[in-house]
Amino acid sequence: MSCILQMGPLSERVQQRLSGHEVLAYWQGDAETLLAEHAGCIEIMLTSARFGCPASLIERLPRLKAICSFGVGHDAIAVQAARARGIPVSNTPDVLNECVADLAFGLIIDSARQLALGDRFVREGRWADANLPLGRRVSGKRLGIVGLGRIGEAVAKRSAGFDMTVRYHNRRPVTGSPYEYEANLLELARWADFLVLSCPGGSQTQNLIDRAVLDALGAKGILINVARGSVVDEPALVAALQEGRLGGAGLDVFADEPRVPAALCELPNVVLLPHIGSATHETRGAMEDLLLDNLDSFLRKGRLLTPV
Repeated sequence: MSCILQMGPLSERVQQRLSGHEVLAYWQGDAETLLAEHAGCIEIMLTSARFGCPASLIERLPRLKAICSFGVGHDAIAVQAARARGIPVSNTPDVLNECVADLAFGLIIDSARQLALGDRFVREGRWADANLPLGRRVSGKRLGIVGLGRIGEAVAKRSAGFDMTVRYHNRRPVTGSPYEYEANLLELARWADFLVLSCPGGSQTQNLIDRAVLDALGAKGILINVARGSVVDEPALVAALQEGRLGGAGLDVFADEPRVPAALCELPNVVLLPHIGSATHETRGAMEDLLLDNLDSFLRKGRLLTPV
C-alpha cells in the first residue's frame, strides 16, 4: 500500500480503484495539518491540469517519487522542480484530442452562425419583433491554427469537411504536414478568417495572442481558444471585442478560471464555455484509465507510461 496525496477531487470510479492505498485529500480540511502529519510518508501525488502542484509543495515532500496528472496540460505543475529531484511527471495525452477538436469546431460554427445567441433570442421572445442579425459562413473560409500538435491536427482534419484552407504557426514546421506553415504569427492572423489556438500553455506562450495579433485578425476575424487562458492577453481581447476591432470569439478557457471577466459575459459576440473540451463520458473515462495506468505502471515497474 502506497501513501498518495490527492490534490483535488476525482470521480467515484477513480476513488474505488484507489481504495487499496492510503489516499490523503489535500483539498479537504487543513492542508497544513495534513502535511505536518504525513509529509514524510507521501510517495505519489495525483493532481490535474486544474489543481497543479507548486514547487514549494514538492520541496516539502521528501519521499515523493512520482506525480501523475489528470489532463494533458501541465503548466500548473512545477515540472522543472520535480525533474531537479528526479521525480517523473505524467499526464493523459492523446485520449482527449478528438473531443477537444470537436469542441473547437463547435465554437467555430457557434461563433460564426450565432447558435447560442439565436437560442437566447428565441427563448427571450424577441423573434416576434425582430430578426437575428446575419452571421458568417464557415465553409470555404481560411483557418489559421496556432499549435499544430495532436489537437491542432485533429482540428485541421475536420476542416476538410468544410472545404477550408489551412495554414498553421509553430515554433518550427511540422515534417510531412500537408498544411502550409506560416512562420510569422501576425501574417497568419491577417490571412485567417478563424484563428484557432491549440498550443501549450506556460511561460513560452504567455500572452502570445496580444493586441497586435488581435488587430491583425481584425473586425471580421474570429478567435477560438481551446488551449489555455494564459495564451491570450485577456484585457486586450476584451478591449478588441468592445471596440469592434475583433469580430468575435469562442472561448473554452480563461486566464483565471473559473472567474471570467464580467465584460466578456456582457458581449453578444462571444461564446463562453466552462472549460469542457474533454468533458464527455468517453473521454473522461479514457483519461481516468490512463491516469490510473500510469500509477499502476509506476508502482509495479518504476516507470510512467506517458511522462511529460
